[in-house]
Amino acid sequence: MPAIQSLTLTCDALNENETFSEGDLLTGKVTLALLKETPVESLTVKAKGDADVRWTRKSGDRTHTYSAHKRYFKLKQFLIPEDSKETVVPKGIHVYKFSLQIPPGSMPSSFKGIHGKIVYNLEVKLSRSWRMDRKVEKDISFVSKSYPNLHSLMSRQVGSTKKEMGLFSKGHVHMDVTVDKSAYAPGETLVIIAKINNSSSSEMIPKFSVTQNVVYRANSSTRHESHVIHKVVDKGIKSQTQKTVRCAIQIPRVQMPTIHNCDIISVEYQLKVYLDISFAFDPKITFPVVIIPPDLAPGRQPGGAEGPYPAGAAGGPSNSDFPPHAVSIDPYPVSPHSGSSRYPGAQRYSAPSPVYQDNSLAYAGPPGVYSAQPAHVNGGYNSPVPQLPSPYGYPFSPSSTSSVLHPPPTAPTFPPPPSAPSTSPPPFTLSPTAPPYNELSFAPMANTDFLGQSDEAPPEYSLLFPSAATDKSVAK
Repeated sequence: MPAIQSLTLTCDALNENETFSEGDLLTGKVTLALLKETPVESLTVKAKGDADVRWTRKSGDRTHTYSAHKRYFKLKQFLIPEDSKETVVPKGIHVYKFSLQIPPGSMPSSFKGIHGKIVYNLEVKLSRSWRMDRKVEKDISFVSKSYPNLHSLMSRQVGSTKKEMGLFSKGHVHMDVTVDKSAYAPGETLVIIAKINNSSSSEMIPKFSVTQNVVYRANSSTRHESHVIHKVVDKGIKSQTQKTVRCAIQIPRVQMPTIHNCDIISVEYQLKVYLDISFAFDPKITFPVVIIPPDLAPGRQPGGAEGPYPAGAAGGPSNSDFPPHAVSIDPYPVSPHSGSSRYPGAQRYSAPSPVYQDNSLAYAGPPGVYSAQPAHVNGGYNSPVPQLPSPYGYPFSPSSTSSVLHPPPTAPTFPPPPSAPSTSPPPFTLSPTAPPYNELSFAPMANTDFLGQSDEAPPEYSLLFPSAATDKSVAK
């Protein structure tokens, strides 16, 4: 008969979207159900963040493989300490609580593409002698809050272009375009105003498109992907006519944010405004678009209206040459991320011990409350753990199966209660406390004035996001 009935992992959510960011605390519980008394070498929970890219390219009869790896952090906590002797765990349901703090610093958001991915996950591993390890994994949604020059991205963008017509037409065309800003949260609307002076003999059609560009990098080589998120076609402008065209394009609520802080994967967005002219090169103006997390958008209210336009819609009548998209209503409005939390210190409770049915091994302390410090954290950025208001439930009824709650053991400076059983976990050494997490600080604004009317092209991504020095990858 197998000894392990089940091994499950749950993680506490910090917000409605169940996302995490730099400096946040990962807390949760591991539930181990045993059908009989079982010797265990160790029980660990691990959190890590990794980026990987891989693709192949054929050249004649040869196939070249390009791959790269980047590790951002790896944290490990022992729930059952690893010792020279095995720990005998009795039959029943055992609940172990954990807490791991994501390090501060700039790390990219979660991403999954055709040739690469950025994944953050939790892993629980149960090790027994002469047995295969039992593992449970759970991905977590990570949203970066590292966006330098955010203040400057809230300023409007201005671009201008002029084209002399060629062989099949006479005259010239001039276009001035203004975009309200550069940074948008999912659900926000781009407001575009284009002033067009068609002093030529040809008719032209204004078009607007937002494109996502993904770049994978490995072994000094790159692989590109491009996807059109939305495209709008306006009515034609006849010869010798001036017209002001207004367009509104809403960023889809599910659109992933810009990734600019990863060495091997980048995700960028671009707005292109151009005039479609038959038998001529189309004059165009491109603007960088930065998609940021909802709670970084200024003036964003939790559960507030996203604008008068449904997802994927454009203002005014649209003659799009793309097939229409089905409009779906999101029943869960976007709410701001709770952000990283800072706690002034651990608290101790003097509440009476709860009564557990058929459970003589229960530790003192109210259920669902974390101890002052996590147990046996190895390499980990420790910090005091928040006190959760609601207790953890049990997957099995206490009347049918015994249940044991295993909070992390207390620090050696606090003697265990006299009633504690001899099977209590051994004392441990606290790891040094992590430095306090500072709120996101942004780089100063660039000196270049992007707001003045000029014939120069709008700023490139290299100006908005200066390339950082490539960090050495850490082996997996």
